[in-house]
Amino acid sequence: MKIYSTRHGQTDYNKADRILGVTDIELNDTGLKQAQELAEYIKASGIKIDLIISSPMKRAYRTAEIISSVNGIEHLTDARLREWDYGDYEGQHRTAEGFAENKRNFGVKMGNTGESLLELSHRVYSLLDEVQEHFSDKTVLLVSHGGICRVIETYFNNMTTEQFSNWFMGNCQLLEYDTNNK
Repeated sequence: MKIYSTRHGQTDYNKADRILGVTDIELNDTGLKQAQELAEYIKASGIKIDLIISSPMKRAYRTAEIISSVNGIEHLTDARLREWDYGDYEGQHRTAEGFAENKRNFGVKMGNTGESLLELSHRVYSLLDEVQEHFSDKTVLLVSHGGICRVIETYFNNMTTEQFSNWFMGNCQLLEYDTNNK
């Protein structure tokens, strides 16, 4: 089984290098263009996707909606793909004091009030397990967020703490995972 993963198109928070977790904002014009380009790339490249599952958050949902419309693919949502709750870091600049360090403390709630990496990993891993169990005969595209894409990467590939904290997924970048190689 193949699982593809992509991050939503650009938002104004992304453009300003602000930490964007649970704030539910729309794609900006660049993000809409990125989603359209990804949709057209999938169609032109002949990548066969049977099902899209996206975060219900506006930026990921809209990205998935564009891909679905261009390619005629069924689109479902799953709340387990919503972005990491960054707690008190939400909206701050990506270089905020303590943010990078907090990402390395797996059992500590992000920004005091958010979600720990262990909590986040639990929900994303459970979704990945279920996707493989229920859709093993399909190729699935997951449309989510940077923090979620980072956890998806750890599901399929070993990462050190340092690699994890520095791993980055670009807006509308597309990664392919083969579950037979897990």
